[in-house]
Amino acid sequence: MSGIDPVTLAILKGRLEQIADEMDATLYRSAFNPIIAEARDACHGFYHAETGETLVQGANGLPIFVGAMAFAVKAVIDKVATSGGVKPGDTFIFNDPYDGGTHLNDFRLVRPIFREGRLFCWMASVGHWLDIGGNVPGGYNPKATESFQEGVRFPPVKLFSEGRINQDLLDILAANSRVPASNWGDLNGQLNALDLGERRFSELLSEYGEATVQEAFSAFSDRAEALMRAAIRSLPDGHYAFEDVLDNDGISDEMLTIALDLTIAGDTMSLDFGRSSPPVQGPVNIARSTAIAACYVALKHVFTEVPANAGCLRPISFNVPETTLLGATAPRPVAGYTETILRLIGVIFGALAKADPSRAMAAPFGTINALSLAGHRADGSRWVMFSFFGGGLGGNPESDGLNHANNPISTATIPPVEILEAAYPVLFRQWALRPDSGGIGEHRGGLGAVYEIEPLTDARVSLLGERGKAAPFGVSGGGEAALNRFTWQDENGEHNPPMVSKITDISLKAGQSLRLETPGGGGWGDPAKRDPQAAARDIRLGYVSTESVR
Repeated sequence: MSGIDPVTLAILKGRLEQIADEMDATLYRSAFNPIIAEARDACHGFYHAETGETLVQGANGLPIFVGAMAFAVKAVIDKVATSGGVKPGDTFIFNDPYDGGTHLNDFRLVRPIFREGRLFCWMASVGHWLDIGGNVPGGYNPKATESFQEGVRFPPVKLFSEGRINQDLLDILAANSRVPASNWGDLNGQLNALDLGERRFSELLSEYGEATVQEAFSAFSDRAEALMRAAIRSLPDGHYAFEDVLDNDGISDEMLTIALDLTIAGDTMSLDFGRSSPPVQGPVNIARSTAIAACYVALKHVFTEVPANAGCLRPISFNVPETTLLGATAPRPVAGYTETILRLIGVIFGALAKADPSRAMAAPFGTINALSLAGHRADGSRWVMFSFFGGGLGGNPESDGLNHANNPISTATIPPVEILEAAYPVLFRQWALRPDSGGIGEHRGGLGAVYEIEPLTDARVSLLGERGKAAPFGVSGGGEAALNRFTWQDENGEHNPPMVSKITDISLKAGQSLRLETPGGGGWGDPAKRDPQAAARDIRLGYVSTESVR
């Protein structure tokens, strides 16, 4: 362990996290795109100079990005090792989902920090850009069979070379988006966040010295490892298996299996996903780096006391074969990665619930319901609205699940109705909790929501969702939640997607509408043991019907 004194270590931890938080806030305040500005679909952090491992993250960054960014920084490290090295003032940009990315909309900027001519560490920014081409506005193409149909893919390339911007690259980025002004605003927000982070970090190094900060980085990782090993030791040794399913891949209407074999031996844990379904035609594949990042998120939810850096993964081994949809390679489509990682997180919750029922958490609603609407305003300008939507979280040993929350991949918020209506020509006819959508139990699941949206211009609509066939599961005797449901109305009446939760190329005229009813969370515990006063309150507030309570 480090010899650095505890007070200095605590101060540096707080200072470094504050820098990352300030970078987050800078981007949130300056981004043009509501998915970053309001939903906070972004992340910043500092990474090891040689390995790319996560050293420090902010409190507000998207958790799935935190795990994936270590792979992203490593991709840049590998790039510079074969292309002449890296210099002060260089900044790399890319969105490659197979090499440290997630899907094409998530753009990563990676910058080195030098001290006296020596590379000290890396810092990085990632944010979800609104549109980067592809067949469907917003990028979530449920019919994609190759990544080329999802958008434009960039490997790690230099956006800045020794402080000089590559204008040709900016021109290419602008030419491949339906809303280039939105992307331009988000890019500049990320660059400003990096500039601020670099200044703040340089001030910190000048105040405490490189050696002390480097020692603190090592101490953070060592302590995270020690805490994770202690947490694993608290679980009984053994083998625990759990499975869940996806509705389909958007191309073939066959359910897909996400299977986990979890083994605990002393202070180590192995996660084996080898029994999962093979890679598929449609866009629910994910790369191995994304799968490991999702495991990181799930374990952080269970072991909340463990700090968020690379040290917490040292006691854990992963088997994510390329023969599964969790280890897909180019050009398999990956736009719907969010749906798959949610199921992956769920099976980790399920397996750990078998190992230690006292930590059991029922399944959350398990879909972001990636919905895009696009059209033209009266002046001919183009608009693209992409958003994700809330649902219920699972019951747990201490409480009911949260109503209308975001999924556990994220600290993001659901974009407010006022922002969406102000930014786009849409009207929300309804935005409400969905009664009886949470699983019953001693602690019931949280409620999903009902959204009814009317476009004010003719619009093209696409949805990439899940949980239309297999409901979020309960644990310890709790019940399942309600299924996801999507409908739309036009001059020919009401319709549902043939693929249940995925569809593209819906054409709505101004004044027609769509309706999204999201799942709740699974229930925890025997429903007969529910506090009668809590059940009466649920009825009084309209959360559940009398029939459901009976």
